[in-house]
Amino acid sequence: MKRKSDQDKSNKKKRFKNTGKLLDPNTSGIYATCNRNKETQCRNELINLFNENVPDTVEEEDEETKELSIEDKIKLEVAELKQTKSDKFKPLELDCECLIFIKLPKSINPVDLVDKICQASYESKIKTTRYTQKLSPVVDSCSASREELKNLTKRILQPIFHNENQEPIKFAIQISKRNFNSLTKDEMIKTIAECIGHDHGHKVDLKNYDKLIIVECYKNNIGMSVVENYLKYSKFNLQQIFDKQQSDSS
Repeated sequence: MKRKSDQDKSNKKKRFKNTGKLLDPNTSGIYATCNRNKETQCRNELINLFNENVPDTVEEEDEETKELSIEDKIKLEVAELKQTKSDKFKPLELDCECLIFIKLPKSINPVDLVDKICQASYESKIKTTRYTQKLSPVVDSCSASREELKNLTKRILQPIFHNENQEPIKFAIQISKRNFNSLTKDEMIKTIAECIGHDHGHKVDLKNYDKLIIVECYKNNIGMSVVENYLKYSKFNLQQIFDKQQSDSS
């Protein structure tokens, strides 16, 4: 009996460890890497950094807000004032070492925020973080299936690759997988490439691309964004941006 009880405890620990935390579909935010056992410090300093780079209020109204009455708008503004700045950024626990994820509200574009932070570090040559290393924005995400990936790809890439009077774009696809085995990289690349198509003369260029499609896969979730300046800003690695700027200055 004792041996069975010990075995049950062991199984419970394994089950708990393997479940971890999952990201919901349609989640947007930013992944960040850090040194081992520094996840909490990374999370805290990154939220502070986000607060410094995001305004207290959003100037532009969305369509739903425009349709509200003056009284309802006042109520909405009061509710927003009660919300602290830190409430905008919600860290989600991940069952993965050296990796954190901070969820952003839909009013904040993760790509713009990452680009702003990297640009500031690049131009100032000042190190603003101690624990945070690489940032990776996720504009939107979906469940880990080929059909959902196809829908996600259309939502994100349609406005960029299929505009009226569309110019040809050189692009590359970068896929990162952590605790993820639902789809292979080849399957995902094929699905994304099919959605881009050849109608406007778009082509793959792994070295001199105009835009990079970032795909972040974690457990049951696939996140995606389209970025520029990826190589200019040292692959969005804040530590490497600082090191490179110091090296160029010496």
